[in-house]
Amino acid sequence: MKKLNWIVGIVLVGFWACDPKEKPTPDPAGLEVKEAIFESMNEWYYWNEELPATVDYSKFASNEDLLDGIIFKPLDRFSYLTTQEDFNNAFVGKNAGHGFGFAFTAEEKLYVSFVYDESPAGKDGWKRGWEITGINGKPIADYKTSTGGYDFKLGGPDPGISNSFTFKLPDGSTTTRTNIKAEYQSNSVLDQRVFELGGKKIGYWAYSSFKATAGLSPTRSAEVQSSMEYFQTQGIQELIIDLRYNGGGSVAVAEQISNYLIQSSNSGKLMYTNKLNKLKTSQNTSKNFSKIGNLNLTRLIFITSRGSASASELVINNLEPYFDIVLIGDNTYGKPVGSFPLSRYNRVLETNNVELVPITFATANSEGKAEYFDGFPANFSVGDSPQVGWGDTKDLRLAAALQFVQNGNVSGRMLDTYFKPKWEMIDAFKGLQQEFPAY
Repeated sequence: MKKLNWIVGIVLVGFWACDPKEKPTPDPAGLEVKEAIFESMNEWYYWNEELPATVDYSKFASNEDLLDGIIFKPLDRFSYLTTQEDFNNAFVGKNAGHGFGFAFTAEEKLYVSFVYDESPAGKDGWKRGWEITGINGKPIADYKTSTGGYDFKLGGPDPGISNSFTFKLPDGSTTTRTNIKAEYQSNSVLDQRVFELGGKKIGYWAYSSFKATAGLSPTRSAEVQSSMEYFQTQGIQELIIDLRYNGGGSVAVAEQISNYLIQSSNSGKLMYTNKLNKLKTSQNTSKNFSKIGNLNLTRLIFITSRGSASASELVINNLEPYFDIVLIGDNTYGKPVGSFPLSRYNRVLETNNVELVPITFATANSEGKAEYFDGFPANFSVGDSPQVGWGDTKDLRLAAALQFVQNGNVSGRMLDTYFKPKWEMIDAFKGLQQEFPAY
């Protein structure tokens, strides 16, 4: 039996090779592939008992239409199809595009929310806090759809696609930049620093996605290691973890982070359990903590939003029985289930370069908490302020977190800033891209 490589978002796996004598011509859109998708779903899908007994494949124009037509719609917003290369590249941060995110203010002004350092946008000097006033010569309002969302028509992630953006900068000046999409290596750590308030050292860590570092075995993140060693060296007594734009990623990296954060006294205790469908109960597993480093915290403060999903929620759920956990910002997305890729178990999918990534398991923490499809509620609801740079104490959610550390509460004035965005970046993507949302 092959070892399962768990993902709440993305996890890298090795693929077995075809018999060199067998060189079938790939036909990803063929009937055989559709049959393989349905066969694999019947074997591995977490809600396989909800699948139809039979499928009329002629009714589905594409593999995506087929998958959408058979998934368990009341709960499954997550299963998707991609290619093996795109799947593997995504979770080690090999991206293509402009390399930035966006967020709206309460007034529905659009701002750059983050920029990856080595992306085309990063190399052009874009920063969080730049207001986007126009795209390709049109004002932002022109891109609003009838449903209240936005379609900026930036094209796919393919290198070479060019778009122009007009910005209003924090100093009031304006600039228009033409940016060409390209391949780049994305970073996960957006900001890290230490505040000293009231005699305490407070770490702040803005983390964008749970991406592994390519080539490391076992699977882990060198960025995570570097950040945690930094906070250890600084001797922090509190930690604020900013996951507001974090859509998920590798469960192995989520475990790595959890093991840095867990107290030594709780090392060896249960982190989480996985539950598969009734055909695969023999492969249900559990994971215990194994302490890394010397951080010794009793409380963790998370900055969250509806863009905090999947592996972000797994870390919160893993640690909740062992820490005083406080969530500031907005409710999380709600994904207590996870996936692993299935092409390695089906030769038809593998030879046709079709990666099927359906929901295959549910997770529960050491107290059995598992059903959080509505997300984790924020303890203190505070508005987002993407017009403010990373680590700036004028950032409402960071300011509220620092206020909580000092006073054990968040002021009514701060709570009055709360607004629920009508549309967020996570709404602009589906499938693999929703795990790592960026333009």
